Formats: sequence, structure tokens, C-alpha cells
Amino acid sequence: MSASAARIIKPVLYGYFRSSCSWRVRIAFALKGIEYEQKPVNLIKDGGQQLTDQFKAINPMQQVPAVTIDGITLSQSLAIIQYIEETRPEPRLLPADPKQRAHVRIICDIIASGIQPLQNLYVIQKIGAEKVQWAQHFINRGFEALEPILKQTAGKYCVGDEISMADICLVPQVYNAERFKVDMSQFPTIRRLNQTLIEIDAFKVSHPSHQPDTPDDLRA
Repeated sequence: MSASAARIIKPVLYGYFRSSCSWRVRIAFALKGIEYEQKPVNLIKDGGQQLTDQFKAINPMQQVPAVTIDGITLSQSLAIIQYIEETRPEPRLLPADPKQRAHVRIICDIIASGIQPLQNLYVIQKIGAEKVQWAQHFINRGFEALEPILKQTAGKYCVGDEISMADICLVPQVYNAERFKVDMSQFPTIRRLNQTLIEIDAFKVSHPSHQPDTPDDLRA
């Protein structure tokens, strides 16, 4: 298939409605105005559909999201979003200023490396009865670092007054924090930014309550 023909085919997102990493990619597609198809991968049903040989062929890490786009298959949400940014640059998700861009990447890495992996489904299932306390501990620990950083970098959004990858990472992580009953009053900057962002259409349409695989009792 030629590169131009591959660009005509809609991207396909393999994800799960409540996966925060899948939500990041959905937000990016929505902000960029990119139409895509979804192929849900139920992380709970049948012991986890991500663990099948069929899905392992798509993503050897057996995690969501994975995306087929432009004739290739990508995994890891930040790598997917950066590919989208580099191939479809408008509207941009990384600031033009190198210092602001570095701040965006710091915020993304704190969330994507320092918080989310420690409270994702696979880890929580291993923890067992103490899972809520475990998740609260690591979300609090990460937000305690993130709050003072955002006080320095934030304007209307996480870094200045343009939506960036930092905002894409923040909102799903706040959703997780609320699921695990983290006291968000400790983090007024994070809470303010989240309240602003969740009113934006791209964040609304990509929300876990509006996805093809959202259970009826969790639909908004």
C-alpha cells in the first residue's frame, strides 16, 4: 500500500472505555479533528481480551491503546500522540517555545511514568484488598509533585494558554483520582485546570461515559 493510500484509511484505535491511556489518544484525535474507528478491547471480560494471542500480535505488551494508522501499528499513548502531532501538526499539541515544550513533556512524564502505571488495572489486580489505599498513595504522591509545577507553568491550561499534551494527560489522571476517592481539595491548581478542560468538546466526546463499549449503567 502506498503512503498516500494509507493516509486515506481511517485510523483504528484499539482501546477500552475507561483506560486513561486510551482516553489520551481519543482526546488527541478529537482535538485534531481526525475521524477514526474504535475496536474495543475489554480488559475485564474473559480474563482480559488484551491477553489473547490475537491482540498480542497487535501489541506485544498486551496493553491498550494500540493504533493502526498510515499503514503502521503503534502502541504507547505518548508515542501515538507524538506521531499524530508530527504527521498532522494542526492544531499543535506542543508549544513552539522550547522551554514551554520541555514543561509539557515534564508534566506528561510525571503522569505517564510516575503516577498512572502504579495504579493501572494490571497492578491493582495484583495488589488485591489494599488496592484503593495503594492507588490513593501513588496518585497523591504524584499530584503533590505536579501541583507546584503547574502553579508555575499554568495559564488557562497546563502550560500557558494553549491546550497541549500535558492537558491530554492531566484530565484522564484526575478522572482516575476521583474514581479512587482522592481528596482533590489538596490540589487547587490541578482541580481548576481539570474543571476548565472537561468543558471543552474534545474532552467531552472522548470521555469514558460516551464510548462504544461503555456499559449502559456508566453512560452519561
